[in-house]
Amino acid sequence: MVEVYGSHSLRSFSTCSINCQSVSLSSSFHSETFDFGLYYLLNTNAMTEPPKNDPRSRLTVTFRTGEVIILSACHFIHDIYSSFLAPLLPFLIEKFSMSLTQAGFLSTAMQIPSLLNPLIGVLADRRSVRYFIILAPLTTAVPMSLTGLAPSYGILLIFMFITGVSVAVFHVPAPVMIGLLSGDKKGRGMSFYMTGGELARTMGPLIAVGAVSLLGLEGFWPIMVFGVMASVWLFFKFRDVPAHTGKTARSSLAATFHETKHVLLPLSAILVVRGFMHASMITFLPTFIKQETDNIWLAGFALTALEGIGVVAVLSSGILSDYFGRRRILFFALLGAPICLFLFIVTGGLLRFIMLLFTGFTLLSTTPVMLAMVQEHAENSPAAANGMLMMVSFLARSAVVVFVGMIADRIGLHATYLISAGIGLLGIPFILILPHERKKAFKA
Repeated sequence: MVEVYGSHSLRSFSTCSINCQSVSLSSSFHSETFDFGLYYLLNTNAMTEPPKNDPRSRLTVTFRTGEVIILSACHFIHDIYSSFLAPLLPFLIEKFSMSLTQAGFLSTAMQIPSLLNPLIGVLADRRSVRYFIILAPLTTAVPMSLTGLAPSYGILLIFMFITGVSVAVFHVPAPVMIGLLSGDKKGRGMSFYMTGGELARTMGPLIAVGAVSLLGLEGFWPIMVFGVMASVWLFFKFRDVPAHTGKTARSSLAATFHETKHVLLPLSAILVVRGFMHASMITFLPTFIKQETDNIWLAGFALTALEGIGVVAVLSSGILSDYFGRRRILFFALLGAPICLFLFIVTGGLLRFIMLLFTGFTLLSTTPVMLAMVQEHAENSPAAANGMLMMVSFLARSAVVVFVGMIADRIGLHATYLISAGIGLLGIPFILILPHERKKAFKA
């Protein structure tokens, strides 16, 4: 039997049509009017997956596995191109006789558009989330694949800026789309989505170096074809997605912040304190291992192992949060990461390697859970809310990594790691003030 919360009045037996005068999707949603045929009353799947033109189509209850996997695969393809810069830098430095400062500005040009994430989110909420996602693989693949053909450093900067805009245009609304397709399993959807990104960061540099080795810096441009194909694939799969993501199409940044501040403020604080551990383990781990062991190969292997366990972390954490709750998973992650980081510092040998894996798992498992929480509480403008969270994440990472480096210059990485672990524990009180999970809107 199918239960739909609300009152129903029978209009006409002859047309077999039922007018649901007031269907309350949840305590936080306004009543809406829907016309369903008798078929939809008798068919469970139809009631849990409303007709295409039904406003409730954005609130699908079932987990649409095929679409989620397609979007996650395109996230993988997209992020492969955005990870090309670092492995291509040695070739670009040689071609343009760049200084390291000029090389650094290329990365800055790619990162600057991240400051526009909230505005991109507002635009995505007002226009159509699908077009942002469909075009992004193409607009990222083309400039990154043409870097070897750039005639000057200035053109190279323009390519990087275009790529940065495209990266932001994809990553702000894509989690919103995942949330729509995941129904009441948003954690699972975010895990699939983030796994695509983590795998891309692992494989992207290898693909870039391999392509240049085979085709040359100026000849590897045909690799853009995979990004173009991804956009075409997305177009045919998602062209019928509803144009807007929320109830209203005119939410402002101020209104979005007011609606989601009970989630965004605690998560922002968590991102800052977590940033100390993240900077220590991601940015400075190879340097730390090199100082401790004088083995550069072991340093590289440690970072690879950390990134590898991160794939497992993002794949599992969101799924677990669907069953055990977002706050509970965040609590164990932010409690476990500092403890494991401390044990990583004070132990050695095999036990240190095990603690490295546990630290990576707990530290890197929080992002899918945070994305799911934001989507659950941003009803009117989910893309804008996600843009705000991503901007805070970018600013926190950028500022904290410099601060961690300054501390390490004064007291050394060993002591800095211990301080980072202690600061990480400060995130736990903010978990306690996060709202509890919302109740399911539908039953079947």
